[in-house]
Amino acid sequence: MAPDPVKAESGPTPKKLPIAKFFIAALIVIIAAVLILRGMPIRPAAERGIELIRGAGPWAFFAAMTILPALGAPLLGFTIPAGDAFASRMTLPGVIAAALAAIALNLALTYWLARFALRPFVARLLERHGYRVPRVTPENALSIALLVRTTPGPPYFMQGYMLGIAEVPFRLYMIVSWVCMLPWSIGAIVLGRGFLDGNFKLAATGLSVLVAAIALVNWLRHKYASRAA
Repeated sequence: MAPDPVKAESGPTPKKLPIAKFFIAALIVIIAAVLILRGMPIRPAAERGIELIRGAGPWAFFAAMTILPALGAPLLGFTIPAGDAFASRMTLPGVIAAALAAIALNLALTYWLARFALRPFVARLLERHGYRVPRVTPENALSIALLVRTTPGPPYFMQGYMLGIAEVPFRLYMIVSWVCMLPWSIGAIVLGRGFLDGNFKLAATGLSVLVAAIALVNWLRHKYASRAA
């Protein structure tokens, strides 16, 4: 059987949080956060941060979004503030399009680093953190790519490193990775725009997209887990 592309160490299986309960809990958090940001000094600090990002300009921001997540920076650090920083200049659909283009370039960079430029370093990094590299064949490449991208645990850049060093075909890697990131990225951008702007309806829309993404990820993981073996 192909190794499971998650932590090598085994432990107690965490209990799953039902989608409905997750949605209710997240909705309560969003409502509370919007109310807090409207009435407490956290809001000016958030606005200053957005102004710094806005002042750097979209070219610098999306260039950083292309490069830094391949080196371990959290992608949420870019998707959450992107809408509030640049929607007034680019429109929200324009921000989403630019972010998805940056993510595509970042995926290609991550693959190149893992498979070619930094292969020995990436191999040691994965080994040090206890991640197993799946054995990829033409028959299981799609299933492995989907399983790695939908398995909770490995960070976004680690997933890309695993698929790159496992030599998943580049075209398949790009299509699967980009499609898997699509709902998460759109949901986070819309949620961040609504959250930081104090727009509850927009924040709830982004949250709904994220909940749908969670449901889809769970379905895909169960569907392809046995095929990857």
